[in-house]
Amino acid sequence: MTTTPVALCGLGQMGLPVAGRLGAAHQVLAYDISAERRAMGGERPGVRTTEELDELAGCDTLVLSLPNPAVSRSVLRELAPRLSPGTVVVETSTVLPSDVREWARILEPVGARVVDAAILSGVGQMETGRATLLVGGDQADIEASTDVLDALGGAGWSRFGELGAGMAAKVVNNGVAHAVMVVLVEAFAMSRAQGLDLADIAAMLERPDGGLIRPLTHRVMERVANGDFDGGMPLEAARKDSTLALAMAQLSGTPLFATQAAQSVYDLALAAGHGREDYAAVARLWEEWGGQPLTFEMDET
Repeated sequence: MTTTPVALCGLGQMGLPVAGRLGAAHQVLAYDISAERRAMGGERPGVRTTEELDELAGCDTLVLSLPNPAVSRSVLRELAPRLSPGTVVVETSTVLPSDVREWARILEPVGARVVDAAILSGVGQMETGRATLLVGGDQADIEASTDVLDALGGAGWSRFGELGAGMAAKVVNNGVAHAVMVVLVEAFAMSRAQGLDLADIAAMLERPDGGLIRPLTHRVMERVANGDFDGGMPLEAARKDSTLALAMAQLSGTPLFATQAAQSVYDLALAAGHGREDYAAVARLWEEWGGQPLTFEMDET
C-alpha cells in the first residue's frame, strides 16, 4: 500500500471496479456526480469519496473513467486551472485519439500531462484483476504513472506508441469485435436455417483452422504481414465460396448484411486483377486506397 493519493473521476459501471483495483494499491479520492455512486464507491477499501470535483485537483495523479468524451472534456476544462505542474491525467474512458491529444492541449498551459490507458477488458475482468490496458503517451509520462497502470492492468499493459495510440488500438479492437459479432450472428442464422447443430458450428469456428481464427493467424499475420500472396487459396475461389454463402442464405430467407458487404470487396479485388492470388490479397485494395503498406513484423517474443 502506498500513501500517494490517486484521484478518480467517475464511479460508473467500469469506474467502481477501477476504484476497487486502485484502492488495493493506493489511497483513492473519488468523485461522481451521483450521490448513489459515491456511496457505492466509498464502500470499497482504500477509497474515500468527495462531493466536490475541485478536490481532485490536489492529487498528483487523476484517473478518468467517464461515459463519453464530452464529459472528460468538461471535467478537464474545470480542473485544469487548479492542477499542479507535473500532474498526470490517466484517461481510461473510451475516447478518440484526437480527444486525448486535445486533453494534452488543455493541460499544457498548467504543466500537467496525460496518458491514454484504454481498458481492453470488460467490467468482470477489471473487478477480478485480470484486465489488460492499451497505453499511449510520452515514455516519461507513462513511467510517472506506472503504479496506477500496474494496479489497473492486472493482466498486463503495453505501450502502443505516442499519445492517442492506446485509444486508437481500443477503437480498432472494438470495431473488429462489433463487426465480427454481426458476421457471427449471420453465420448462426444461416446454420439454424440449414438444420445444423449450433454447438457444432461454434466448435468448428473456434478451431485453429476454422473460419474465425485462421484469417488472423495465417492470412493476416503471415501473408499480409509479409506481403506474400503467392499460392494459397485463390481470391477467385474465395469469391465463389462467398457467393455460395449468399445463395444459401437467399434460398433459406436469411438476411445477410455484413457478409453481403464483404462480397463487394472480393468483386473489387477480382476486377483489380488479383483473382489468382491468395485471397488475403484483398489487403492490396486498402494499400492502394490508403497509400501505405500493410506489411509488418511480428514480435517473436
